[in-house]
Amino acid sequence: MGFFDRLLQWTREMDLLLWGPEMIVLLLGTGVYLTFRTRGVQFSRFFASLRLIFSKETHSEEGKGDISPFAALMTALAATVGNGNIAGVATAIAIGGPGAPLYMWIAGLFGMATKYAEGFLGVYYREVAPNGTMAGGPMYYVKNGLKNKTLGKWLGGAFALFGAIACLIGTGNMAQSNSMTASLANSINRIFHGGVAGQQAPAIYYFIIGAVIAFLVGIVIIGGIKKIGRVSEKLVPAMIIFYIFFALWVIIANITHIPEAFVLIFKSAFGLQPMIGATAGLAIQSGVSRGLLSNEAGLGSAAIAQGASASEEPTKNGLIAMTGVFIDTILVNTMTTLTIILTGAYMQTQAWQGLGMENNITSILVTQKAFNTVIPFGLGGTIIAVASFVFGYTTLIGWSYYGEKCIEYFGGNKVILPYRWVFILFLFIGAVVTPIAGESFDYLNIVWHIGNIGNALMAFPNLVGLLFLAGTVAAITKERLGKQKI
Repeated sequence: MGFFDRLLQWTREMDLLLWGPEMIVLLLGTGVYLTFRTRGVQFSRFFASLRLIFSKETHSEEGKGDISPFAALMTALAATVGNGNIAGVATAIAIGGPGAPLYMWIAGLFGMATKYAEGFLGVYYREVAPNGTMAGGPMYYVKNGLKNKTLGKWLGGAFALFGAIACLIGTGNMAQSNSMTASLANSINRIFHGGVAGQQAPAIYYFIIGAVIAFLVGIVIIGGIKKIGRVSEKLVPAMIIFYIFFALWVIIANITHIPEAFVLIFKSAFGLQPMIGATAGLAIQSGVSRGLLSNEAGLGSAAIAQGASASEEPTKNGLIAMTGVFIDTILVNTMTTLTIILTGAYMQTQAWQGLGMENNITSILVTQKAFNTVIPFGLGGTIIAVASFVFGYTTLIGWSYYGEKCIEYFGGNKVILPYRWVFILFLFIGAVVTPIAGESFDYLNIVWHIGNIGNALMAFPNLVGLLFLAGTVAAITKERLGKQKI
């Protein structure tokens, strides 16, 4: 066994270990605990949080911060609403069956309390960096908030270290650019050159598309958080509306079957719907894990974006932050779920047919099949490819900022610009590695595994910090939200 074979095996095993049942319980349990401590803030203040998104104050940059609270939310959503909403939901259904989305929704509802706490603490314990910008996130609230300063220092350092790894060479960068490039290159090859689905496009396509992505990302991230915020607050709402429009097209075409779809979801979730390759246990595991990976509640990433917000009121930032989970999981993920179930695309997955079937599909192919059943001329797959590209692009600019703040935690202002250029370089490498890998295509999974490992190791110190600081969040939330009319 060669070096890369051993590395692939090790990273796969570590990925499965770190994202096992224990991590799922910790993530979901933290959300349940914070729901209890905040007296169900995601339910009692839900409509108030939605109103905040549209308030004049939320769109203002006046105050102690780098960008408006709305831009901070859109930056967080730029990193959150991504290919997990297209491919991740489909994968959950392919593995766990049509019942998996129910547990995705449950995880999302409790994840809103986790995001509230992250947004709250991201502002409450942030610092002013030497260059005058705001510096917030889990590394700062565990360092400044925990009474045990030694523990806080180590947890903060661990979050920043593993966050930088995940942002630079994992799911926040190379994996995204690789998926975007492969999807677009193959779509162009099919449209203009008659390539068949699954056939790899010529290598030159990857280099051209990779260069374009690197350029488009570079012109934004070199400008720092202010430019990232300005791009995000315009592009993110547009891309979500674009995706929902075409998803609704598919849903409305099958609108009479919506009651049946929800019956199927609930029956499958509780093991009442016979399936060959899935069980209620698989539905729970795949639904919860994919839901939490999609909305990032518990990773602590949103706290970094919220730390740049011009608002100085932590409870308002928490409320704004928690709407991100609603938009990601309850809104966008539900659109994907309904298209897959209403069109019957789920029937061509291992959960429904069993393992080993030649016509089994998974990931983004399930969503493409669902869209193609309604949208004419085979344009459904092209729409998904475009959505995947734009979703991936916004994920790249969002995660570039997260990585920048993690690196800044160690090296200060002097490491920021070099980091941005290294991020762009790794982005390009991720884009072009598919044709270079050739027969070693499976080795690309090493990048995904490293990213997942980095995410898990980010989540642990953040979750420990959230549990220790839950009392602070609860006390101030009770005091301030009881007096404020939001």
